[in-house]
Amino acid sequence: MNAAVKRYVEFFENLSPQRLDGLDGLFDDSARFKDPFNDVRGVAAIRRVFDDMYERCDAPRFRVDDVACRGETCFLGWTFEFHRGGRGTTINGVSRVRFNTAGLAVEHVDYWDPAGQLYEGIPVIGKILKALRRRLSADRTLNPSHSHSNSSLATER
Repeated sequence: MNAAVKRYVEFFENLSPQRLDGLDGLFDDSARFKDPFNDVRGVAAIRRVFDDMYERCDAPRFRVDDVACRGETCFLGWTFEFHRGGRGTTINGVSRVRFNTAGLAVEHVDYWDPAGQLYEGIPVIGKILKALRRRLSADRTLNPSHSHSNSSLATER
């Protein structure tokens, strides 16, 4: 892992509201940051994404579990933990980060499943999403006799 990637990982694992000024040293001025909720360009816009995270979440914390790099592109497997309304949540995902020759990130794209890892925990919406996931699953298609017993939207797996 090169120095730019180490610096990037260390920054996110030790992220705090006080350290957000350090985004200038990690991202190129015109960098893109994309996750399931945001698609922004520029360090100021990226900062607003993280400011918003600190406003909405209590004690957010990233842990980078895996790093794989090839050339200027790295994939970071991570765990994000936070609390909101007294309830803890854990999200697992992967970020694809592209660096320029100066070692600054020019693109950071997060990949994770908001429906399965976030929305399914919401009482009414969660039941609907779980039922939809069951109806669309390969298990239902490959074994139709098994799915007949689970045809009700109210049935939990």
